[in-house]
Amino acid sequence: MKKRDIRRHAAESPIDDIAYLTRSEHRTPTLVALTERPRSRSELCELAGVSSSTMRRTLDAFEGRTWVRKEGYQYVATCLGEAIASGMADLLDRVEIERTLRDVCHLLPDEVIEFTVETSSETTVTVADHDAPYRPVSRFRSLLLETDRFQFLGVDIALLEPCREEFRQRILDGMQAEIINPPDAARYVLSTYPDLCSEILETGNLNPLVHDDVPPYGISFFDDRIAVNDYDPEGAGVGVLIDTDTPPAHEWAESVYSTYKSEARPLEPQQIIG
Repeated sequence: MKKRDIRRHAAESPIDDIAYLTRSEHRTPTLVALTERPRSRSELCELAGVSSSTMRRTLDAFEGRTWVRKEGYQYVATCLGEAIASGMADLLDRVEIERTLRDVCHLLPDEVIEFTVETSSETTVTVADHDAPYRPVSRFRSLLLETDRFQFLGVDIALLEPCREEFRQRILDGMQAEIINPPDAARYVLSTYPDLCSEILETGNLNPLVHDDVPPYGISFFDDRIAVNDYDPEGAGVGVLIDTDTPPAHEWAESVYSTYKSEARPLEPQQIIG
């Protein structure tokens, strides 16, 4: 690559470089692919789904920015190219997560939005939509079936009621569980499913607690993984379930849960129903 081309690209602003990468959908994936191993132009054309002439112009522009170099008939990312590819991949992940949360972010605490966006590659965001309204519940069910220790804080009706048979069986199988609910949610479950409640309470594997002012969202613990769900009182459903095993998320969830647990009281079924 000629020195004048390198100088020309160096004179551009950082925004110009970002704009160049984002103006065509194949450019960032191409740079990311070159960080994995050397590749030929024909291989990159096949991966990106673009013509040979388009890929040639892209690789020339990458060389001009010293993001890649040519070795024989193959191209490989430089250290600078690897740094740019990593940064762009992280940015795209964050924007994708942000887009999924736009309609439900007002139902979640700021701390959850923050750690979800910052740890997007290590966090699973499951969102309900018109075609799959129970997708978050299905994700919750899959986590419930795999855990040996379960804790929950919030209004559990929207999550646990659709999974009540799975929850019952997990308790009977020895899963240790603790739930902190508001009295009205506990009252509903006890009166609606008296036999189920008696059966699982008799095992001694469930520690039910009540709190008069639970948060307007749910926190779940599945062994080492935590999950946070919104709760829409108007739709009485769950729009999003966010689960992760990242330390910042776990630290936040533990802090919130501990605070509410210290203020909770044991469930007394007779008093609740009465």
